[in-house]
Amino acid sequence: MPWHQTAPVNERLKFVAAAQSGHFSMTELCRRFGISRKTGYKLLARYESEGPEALRDRSRAPHRHPNQTEPVLEGAILRVRKRYPTWGSKKILAVLEREWEAEDLPARSTVDAVLKRAGVVQPRRARARRQPSAPPVVNAAAPNDVWSIDYKGWFRVGDGTRCDPLTVNDVFSRASLECRAMVSPKLEDVQFRLEKLFQELGLPVAVLSDTGPPFASQGLGRLSRLGVWLVRLGVRPIFIEPGHPEQNGRHERFHETLKAETATPPRVSVRAQQAAFDRFRVHYNEERPHEALGMLVPLDLYRPSKRSMPSFLAEHEYPDQHEVRRVRRDGTMKWGGGFIFVGEAMAGELVGVERKDEAHWHVHLGVMPLGVLHERSRTIMPLCPATA
Repeated sequence: MPWHQTAPVNERLKFVAAAQSGHFSMTELCRRFGISRKTGYKLLARYESEGPEALRDRSRAPHRHPNQTEPVLEGAILRVRKRYPTWGSKKILAVLEREWEAEDLPARSTVDAVLKRAGVVQPRRARARRQPSAPPVVNAAAPNDVWSIDYKGWFRVGDGTRCDPLTVNDVFSRASLECRAMVSPKLEDVQFRLEKLFQELGLPVAVLSDTGPPFASQGLGRLSRLGVWLVRLGVRPIFIEPGHPEQNGRHERFHETLKAETATPPRVSVRAQQAAFDRFRVHYNEERPHEALGMLVPLDLYRPSKRSMPSFLAEHEYPDQHEVRRVRRDGTMKWGGGFIFVGEAMAGELVGVERKDEAHWHVHLGVMPLGVLHERSRTIMPLCPATA
């Protein structure tokens, strides 16, 4: 058994004193104290370099753990988390990839462990799995193929004013194009914001929305006055099915992030809330990696449209085989010696009527089909909703 059953420090002092006396060889001395020659030489070397303090017990823990995160990298992880307190390990790693070599990056589990040790994350309750969203009603293969527009649920800011955030996103790139704190918004307010966007970014091919006002109506083609204006611009309105917000699930998920980042809690005033929205858009578009985009940010993919906003609205043009009628202010058009109701949203517009057979005609607003005119009943029956 190494050392005698006394205080180890005393035994080491005796060993050193005996070695310094010169009366014993190292082999004999180590045999007397019950230690190996390697331990003996090591003990003497420590005593010569550090003095008596070197004979005290030392921790047997390794000086360096092979799986321990480097302090510099751990600091970088915590700095990213401090800047973006709602981010998890996946997004933090995406940011670190811009600054570190790939071989120096830790595993995602290591980032989680660093955040947990630092006490900046709390264990979450297990959440029920979400039902998968329905497929989008329209696919976007490039920027500006489809924009989605919606109101986030209204809330009151600190001074009691009602705030209705209007949001517009590009479906392909997920870019946030508009996030506006509206107060008692009307159709004219929404049209004004869209007009500013069209002037700045150009025209999309289509705009996706729900069927609530002011985006849609219960009339032919579900067109509201806003939808009629879009058609005049050459932009196709597309609507999700009533009661199915999951068909615009990307936009709904955006609203969850928007609320968490900017309105929990709401700001003290509408002006302050708008400032929070503006900061969020910069962060969301330019800094926040998006898993569905391969951890790119939206502005890596978004480009303005090449279709510019026209300086004036041209009248709809129709082929020669169409009968062309002007919709009156009461929403009717002249037909067969009388009047047929088209819709108040179409007031002032030129519609095209194309014969299908002896008893039926197709009614169009520009390139958009509205319904089928029945000669006998003198009514226009709507087509299936434009959701494709």
